Amino acid sequence: MKLKENFFYKKKILIYGLGKSGSACFDFLNRNNNLLVFDDNFSVKNKKYSNYFFPPDRIKKINFDYIFLSPGIDINKCILSKFLKKNKIKIISELDIFHKTYPYLNKITITGTNGKSTTSKLIYEVLKYHKKDVRLVGNIGNPILKEKNIKKNTIFVIEASSYQIDYSKYFETNIALILNIAPDHLERHKTFQNYINAKLKLIKKQNNKSIALIEKNNGLIRDILRSQKVKSKIKNVDFKEYDGFYKKIKNNYFKNLSNIKNLSFVLKLSNILKLDKSKILKVVNSFKGLNYRQQIVYNKKNFLIINDSKSTSFSSTVPLLQSYENIYWILGGLAKKGDKLNLNKKYFKKIKAYIYGTNRAFFSNVLKNKCRLHSSKNLKNILSKLFSDIKKNKYGKKTILFSPAAASFDQFKNFEERGRYFNQMLKKYINA
Repeated sequence: MKLKENFFYKKKILIYGLGKSGSACFDFLNRNNNLLVFDDNFSVKNKKYSNYFFPPDRIKKINFDYIFLSPGIDINKCILSKFLKKNKIKIISELDIFHKTYPYLNKITITGTNGKSTTSKLIYEVLKYHKKDVRLVGNIGNPILKEKNIKKNTIFVIEASSYQIDYSKYFETNIALILNIAPDHLERHKTFQNYINAKLKLIKKQNNKSIALIEKNNGLIRDILRSQKVKSKIKNVDFKEYDGFYKKIKNNYFKNLSNIKNLSFVLKLSNILKLDKSKILKVVNSFKGLNYRQQIVYNKKNFLIINDSKSTSFSSTVPLLQSYENIYWILGGLAKKGDKLNLNKKYFKKIKAYIYGTNRAFFSNVLKNKCRLHSSKNLKNILSKLFSDIKKNKYGKKTILFSPAAASFDQFKNFEERGRYFNQMLKKYINA
């Protein structure tokens, strides 16, 4: 596809942050612009960037046209913090660069506190099965600027974080999906209101030909949008509307409320795009989900094990606690700032909690007098105790739910490492 006249042609641009996004941005813009790069981690100053990497004092004296800021950089906690705040009007994101380069391409952008990756992947699979030229990019796929062989009919399914949207200046999406909003990333956004504003910026930047999908019963989002000047067409998503479709599903992955709600957004989007319901059902029934995101790793007649290592807040775990019986809930790690457990007391009767990690005192206090508890320093000890308890309980179907509701960084590099460790440890018990 022929590019639009390059909006960033012959501009002086600082690329701040040289991870995946920054590297893709550098490669994309390097031909026709005057680029400089910087990263708080000076070790990235390698052969590729050595001629472009300037020290902080020198960068501060340069008048840039634009500053690309990687979503991983916290403007409040970085070496060039004061410089960035002074030049905030010049900050752009990879989404901006892409949109200004390909303004007329179809973009479907998914955000929300929980379920972004699963919903994005499912939309991608549905469109792919319909023989569409579709790309899965953003947090879940390739950096958006890495995509090649783009055509006029190419559809981009974009998983966007609050950080990416917050730093964006020009980005517009044809269809926006706001799955849900609950307190998260407050260590970065400082307040829940700031976090909400970052997410809803996706809708506020849309034009009058755009569409936005939100939860029907999410009064918080609806009330905020009412008070704003929103141009796009707002469509409510009611997961109860598709009960007939759910009854045809044979895939156990969609037997919980969380994934049903994710699916309802996909079905609403499919109605808008006029897709074939029978084809969608085939995709849904064969959908395997993503590793460590409500992943069913073991399922026998009376024994279900779910690896939901991706869960980093109570809000992501609550739908699972509502969906299963006789739950052995493993949780713990680094608690999220401002996180609260909003779960009806009737559900606690079916839960026994096994708490590990640095903030186990916090989680023990949250669950105190609500359900049975056991606490230990690490996940290894927790699993030993849990399986010992299970052997004593020989009746009824049991669900082991590994849904930490916390960040992983106290004992693991990321949620993927945490998820792999859990699956590896399971082998000691489920093959015995």
